[in-house]
Amino acid sequence: MVRASHRSGILCGLGLHPRPMNHDLSLSRCGHIALIGAPNAGKSTLMNRMVGTKISIVTPKAQTTRTRVTGVTMQGEAQLVFVDVPGVFDASQTFEKSMVNAAWHAARSADVILFIHDARKKPTEETEAVISRIRDMGKPAIIALNKTDAVADKKVLLERTLWFNERLVWQHIFMISARKGDGVDDLRGALAELMPVGPHLYDRDALTDMPMRLLASELTREQCFLKLQEELPYTLTVENEKYDARADGSVEIHQNIIVQNERQKTIIIGEGGQMLKAIGERARHEIGRLTGGKCHLYLFVKVRADWKDKPESYSYLGLEFDRK
Repeated sequence: MVRASHRSGILCGLGLHPRPMNHDLSLSRCGHIALIGAPNAGKSTLMNRMVGTKISIVTPKAQTTRTRVTGVTMQGEAQLVFVDVPGVFDASQTFEKSMVNAAWHAARSADVILFIHDARKKPTEETEAVISRIRDMGKPAIIALNKTDAVADKKVLLERTLWFNERLVWQHIFMISARKGDGVDDLRGALAELMPVGPHLYDRDALTDMPMRLLASELTREQCFLKLQEELPYTLTVENEKYDARADGSVEIHQNIIVQNERQKTIIIGEGGQMLKAIGERARHEIGRLTGGKCHLYLFVKVRADWKDKPESYSYLGLEFDRK
């Protein structure tokens, strides 16, 4: 079934502490929705649209999302807990394999799987393999054909829809634009209907359970990629060295931007330190937007060639380190 909508909804507020709420179970629903799809399919953009603010960072870089990011929103009495995870693909490196494993772990733990596919792209053998794994899980599943606003030939959308419909996996097939909000409200409504009856896990105005310090480091990493794009490999990471909340409501944050060689360090710092200053200004703005107060952000660039081989780098991101 193909459904489309041009409505969008924005919810506000920030809550960080999950706890069971007292609700009439005959009315209350709550469940986890795993966002599964290839890198750059638009999973993070869709979750941000659902929640109504930026929780998951978005850049043109593939595999921008590295860790499990939770976004919470309400649809009537149904609480939808979205779990944005790294894209699924045929990974070969240890770090990438850890990210893909995290994605499938989230899918196995979820109540509903939401598969996002870039409507501009033909399904591949890898797409077929992902669908096969979803089918084997036996969970309710919905597919969202995303970026339909970028497809001029509507016959292409029909071909994509028919192809996915033949796989007989989906409760619903939606055509959406996460960037513009087209179809998102109807998708949210369908997901709410699939949520199991049970108490809410978060306050009604909660947006995420992700620690603010981790959000802060992710927002800085986002700005590194947005400012430098193709000049910088996606292997860069950002770690908090200090995160202190001040009495006046502001926060003081010291972060290390970790790169793998001196050349990358030079690129990030820029001539006369101008690039690092620009990254800091944008990150400071984004962090302050979420905290609701002033952000005192201090950035340092360090070379750590083997950071992807360290177990502590994985645990910081909530990933499992394969010691084999």
